[in-house]
Amino acid sequence: MAKYPVGVAVPLGPLVTRVLAGNASPYTHTGTQTHLVGTGALAVVDPGPDEPAHLDALKRVIAGRPVAAILVTHTHRDHSPLAARLRDLTGAPVIGCAPLTMDDEGPRADAAFDTDYAPDRVLADGERIEGDGWTIEAVGTPGHTSNHMAFALPEAQALFSGDHVMGWSTSIVSPPDGDMGDYMASLEKLLGRSETVYYPGHGEAVDNPQRLVRGMLGHRKQREGQIVRLLARGTQRIEAMVEAMYVGLDARLKPAAARSVLAHLIELQKRGLAVAGEGGAWHAV
Repeated sequence: MAKYPVGVAVPLGPLVTRVLAGNASPYTHTGTQTHLVGTGALAVVDPGPDEPAHLDALKRVIAGRPVAAILVTHTHRDHSPLAARLRDLTGAPVIGCAPLTMDDEGPRADAAFDTDYAPDRVLADGERIEGDGWTIEAVGTPGHTSNHMAFALPEAQALFSGDHVMGWSTSIVSPPDGDMGDYMASLEKLLGRSETVYYPGHGEAVDNPQRLVRGMLGHRKQREGQIVRLLARGTQRIEAMVEAMYVGLDARLKPAAARSVLAHLIELQKRGLAVAGEGGAWHAV
């Protein structure tokens, strides 16, 4: 069997099964992963893109079992749109992050927001729901998007980390909705938690999440340091900064890298360390 079989139930633990959508891309890695929680009445985490083949796959894996909740980490189009069809099919409520209607002009193929997302219930940070042998705790993790939410599963010491912490790459933080300060604070927040495994929206399960989160914080601080040093040399444009900072990066990913650089610059501006000039140029204070 292929390492990343599309549309196939892959058990990750006694309570968790993964089903991969067929939407692989440079931005989604092998595709969006939907996770099913439970052995009786299920919770479905991130139903995924509105693709008939993925809905058919979920129907096969659900196999007539009741669905108690459809949980959504955030409203990018590769995570939430299938929620409405799955709700119609199962009668389960859509629960999780708040809706978000603003547009994101970033370049990501998957990053346009699902403006049709209409949850039946929005969870607050720390709020819990209970099901058949499982508990889900909402963990607010804004940054990748302002409405991003992770979900803890205490029975498995697990966290469904959405796009906040992924098993293959760092998350893109794309202004105006993505916020680097919030993203860093959310990573710090996870360092204070006790989960031993993360199940991300993209990529393999993370078996040592604290080490990865510390590494992600260090990586972002390193990127910030690169930007500060470039600004110290004189006025900089983002495109030139990407070329200097991301040597060897796939050209298809450079627009996304530019969005993350912009997010860092906006955060530096908030802290009084950078200023946006005319024509997209930036300089140090």
